[in-house]
Amino acid sequence: MKKGLSFQTLGKFTYRFRKLIITFWVLTTILLGFFAVKLPSILSGSGFEMDGSFSKVENILQEKFDQPKSSVMLVFDSKTYAPEDAAYKAFVMDTIKKMDGVDDVVDIQSPYEVPERTIKDNVSFASVQFDKSFGDLKKSIDQIRERMPDEKDISVSLTGGPVIAEDMNTASQHDLARAEAIGIPAALIILLLAFGGLIAAGLPIIVGLISVASSLGLLYFYGQTTNVSIFLLNVVPMIGLALGIDFALLLVNRFREELHRGVEKATIISVQTAGRSIAFSGLCVFLGLSGMLLIDIDIFKTVAIGGMVVVVLSVLNAITFLPAMLAVLGQRVNALKLFKTKENSRSVWHSFAAFVMKRPIMMAVIAALVLGFSVTPVKDMKLSIPEADALPPDYESRLAFEKFEKTFGEDELYPVTIVAQSKNSFLKDEDSLLALEKLTKDLQSQKEVNKTESIFTYTNQLNGSKLFQALQTDQGKQQFSPVLKPFINDDTALIKAYLSVDVTGDDAKQFVKKWEKEHEGLSITIGGVTKFNQEIFDEIIEKAPYGLAIVLITTLFILMIAFRSVFIPIKAIFMNMLSLSATFGILVWIFQSGVIMEPVDIGLMIPVFTFGIVFGLSMDYEVFLISRIQEIYEETGNNDRATLLGLTSTSKIITSAAAIMIVITGSFAFTNVMPVKQIGIAIALAIFIDATIVRMIFVPSLMKLLGDWNWWMPFIKRKEKKRSGTLS
Repeated sequence: MKKGLSFQTLGKFTYRFRKLIITFWVLTTILLGFFAVKLPSILSGSGFEMDGSFSKVENILQEKFDQPKSSVMLVFDSKTYAPEDAAYKAFVMDTIKKMDGVDDVVDIQSPYEVPERTIKDNVSFASVQFDKSFGDLKKSIDQIRERMPDEKDISVSLTGGPVIAEDMNTASQHDLARAEAIGIPAALIILLLAFGGLIAAGLPIIVGLISVASSLGLLYFYGQTTNVSIFLLNVVPMIGLALGIDFALLLVNRFREELHRGVEKATIISVQTAGRSIAFSGLCVFLGLSGMLLIDIDIFKTVAIGGMVVVVLSVLNAITFLPAMLAVLGQRVNALKLFKTKENSRSVWHSFAAFVMKRPIMMAVIAALVLGFSVTPVKDMKLSIPEADALPPDYESRLAFEKFEKTFGEDELYPVTIVAQSKNSFLKDEDSLLALEKLTKDLQSQKEVNKTESIFTYTNQLNGSKLFQALQTDQGKQQFSPVLKPFINDDTALIKAYLSVDVTGDDAKQFVKKWEKEHEGLSITIGGVTKFNQEIFDEIIEKAPYGLAIVLITTLFILMIAFRSVFIPIKAIFMNMLSLSATFGILVWIFQSGVIMEPVDIGLMIPVFTFGIVFGLSMDYEVFLISRIQEIYEETGNNDRATLLGLTSTSKIITSAAAIMIVITGSFAFTNVMPVKQIGIAIALAIFIDATIVRMIFVPSLMKLLGDWNWWMPFIKRKEKKRSGTLS
């Protein structure tokens, strides 16, 4: 098959049916745009959900111990009154009474029911419990907020997981609007500098917006069947705008270069050349994101699927809708010129590339040292699962949660929940009850455990045998009935272990892993915040390397097919991995050093997201650049000249594309949701490193050093070409 035949055919098809294609995309975007607007209403939670012991224990607690499906907290505080004062108590009870009639509330526990747990100093909290799950409480939360009283001397704030998730959704929407307000105008300015005219500059923006709107509309339907993380609302527009504008920039540039051949020929050649590069680039980004599908955590799956959808639509838009628009516009693509742009092949890039290629070893060593130095902070990277501290610092739910944690203590709030199950009923089988007693004592003896809470805690320290004997009498059953319900249900018993170590630290994680086993004939399942963290971290640590391997291997073969070379794909992957590592090092310095801002941990998903997104995005420039170098090499047979001319001819457009990518993703640095800020800065940093150190130094120096070996491929013999031109 003739090289490029399929894209040549697509170009001819696009030109012939240009008006039909434009009509199809306009109608599709309008239809999907209607559903895109509705997407925020179905987003729920941080996305850190997975099937495991934590989830299993939550289900057991709901089914056997009447734990609510979800709950929120009303946190009370006063600088004037103490909780025992009449005014304070009246305010609390009046607030609770106002919650009557809130949808799906099954119970409200007043702080005065168990004051030893819910009142400390001047702070207290009431627990509002629901029979609906985490993500279905928007209406209920709104109702609670509407009914909360306003008192000068006593304050009440609403917080808890569902409230924080709802606020995260709201903050994400505000952040998206802010980022778009910064990124899109900045991208338009860069496009104007690249093209000089409003028409040519406006087309990539239109393509990016169509790609994002269509993708969000499709994802609305995906969200009808599964939980969709709120972070999708930021990641998809970030990828879609950056990628859609970049792809369109490349194709519009090639179309304008070929216009002297006529509109039809320019359309066909643009799709055949730039369109082919866009398709391969999109495939690399698609593969980079697909690696996240192996991680069995909702946030990674939904972001991967969302990213893959927007990549596919960005590619389809760029190689169908955009060339159809260009075919209709023809020479008018250069209309509405604001200023003339210089098309000078003897550019600064040309001079710098020639300088680098004359000193390839020295320049490669300098680049490697700079990146190597940037990598060193990676060893100090601290990862954590985003919680309330991911919200903007002035959000009520964050402030209330921080007050709640500070007052009642993290260790006291997050016990390890241990579910012990026996083959027989604990109340009817003495051996089972004795095994439960032994388990409780063994847990208590562990250095990581400060105290335990179980049925034995509330039965005057009766041992297993005495408790069993007491429960065989009607008097004993009546006496211990109130404390049995929270801890024993037939063959299932509950123990809470309060840790003496950091509940999210490594010691705590090892503790919960060690104790999830058979013990004295009892089957042990562990839940609680510590188990949640341990399972999430272990899942990523276990699955991420497989995802990485799949991405690297598939990308290697795709690039080998695209360029018919062994060393160019290997070189591209090596440089990508090095620049990504340097990005993570700089990210640690920005967020953890305390030099620029208050130190915060890096969001657990940020390295995975950054790799999945950036690995493919940076391949975008690699494919476009090497494709042009390959064209020239196959014409001349001169590797050095092909490299120099390829770099020179693509320098302006790649620099513009990288600048657009940086301003689109970097605009999220001005947002307030911390994980969104981190992912935006990470991607912008990675693209900046790729567009400067990698593209300006590493590529020309390594292309020079490898020479014709760049194009070596087993079993493929290239035609001998006359070596024309000199390096200058």
